[in-house]
Amino acid sequence: MIKNIAILEGGYSHEKVISLKSAETVYQNIDREKFNPIKIRIDEEGWFAYLDGNRIEVNRNDFSVLHDGKKMTFELAFIVIHGTPGEDGKLQAYFDMLNLPYSTCSQLASTVTFNKFICNQFLKNFDIPVAEAVLIRKNETVNEQKIIDKVGLPCFVKPADGGSSFGVTKVKETKQLKEAVDLALSHGTQVIIESFLQGREFTNGIYKGKNGIKVLPITEIVSDNEFFDFNAKYSGESKEITPADLPKNIENQLKNTTQKVYEILGLSGICRVDYIVVNDVPTLIEINTVPGQSAQSIIPQMAAHEGISLKELFNDVIAVALS
Repeated sequence: MIKNIAILEGGYSHEKVISLKSAETVYQNIDREKFNPIKIRIDEEGWFAYLDGNRIEVNRNDFSVLHDGKKMTFELAFIVIHGTPGEDGKLQAYFDMLNLPYSTCSQLASTVTFNKFICNQFLKNFDIPVAEAVLIRKNETVNEQKIIDKVGLPCFVKPADGGSSFGVTKVKETKQLKEAVDLALSHGTQVIIESFLQGREFTNGIYKGKNGIKVLPITEIVSDNEFFDFNAKYSGESKEITPADLPKNIENQLKNTTQKVYEILGLSGICRVDYIVVNDVPTLIEINTVPGQSAQSIIPQMAAHEGISLKELFNDVIAVALS
């Protein structure tokens, strides 16, 4: 029997525009012989299903919609909302209460990984190399000199709970710090200030399928800009080289770190881990538990190189979520 799959798109952050593109990719590549995909958009306007050209409000009490006079329910939520509420644990907690399976990792893992500072400090306990960092909360006094003494210059200032490089600044002078913090706070509730790492940038996809954890090929990011910002990610202002040209020992070290992080945090679904390799040591930058799936995104590139079609990839993820 064909199962109804809700593809969740939108969200409440600036990443909504990316989510809509990612959701369209998922929608186009869902196996129609097994599943009936229905897009559900969650944003400031409300929760609405898009069915047969109609926009139908979702009943949030049981996550159902009324279609042709009949109540429609779903067997799975395929979450493609980057940022809040799809990547920070809010929707996961909601679906847990409804006992409805979903495609991403758990509420706890989503919440922990979404806050870059908390996640990286946690992983330090497991000997995962991360950048030196300081956390600033809203309305806290910014002691510029104390921060610079710890992280040095240049440094990166970014929302601790944001994505797609919105609100990120590379700070080269102490006097730029306050403005950078204010910008980051306009995109999140906390700010992480990290040491600048001089090295090559890589990212590594991973997911759990029916045959266990699968680590995808590594991609090198070579940005035309000063760092891998929004335009570099989504406007073609970067080169994404898959597979990355790396010595075998560094490649293995990076892939092993990705799998170790996935297992430590109890992740599931499709994830992506970003690194800077400094002096042959992969230093973890952040973890994306709802990575982009659009035509411009990196996960589809990795899967294609491995000979995995998006239909196969999504089938595998759905099978695990439903098991």
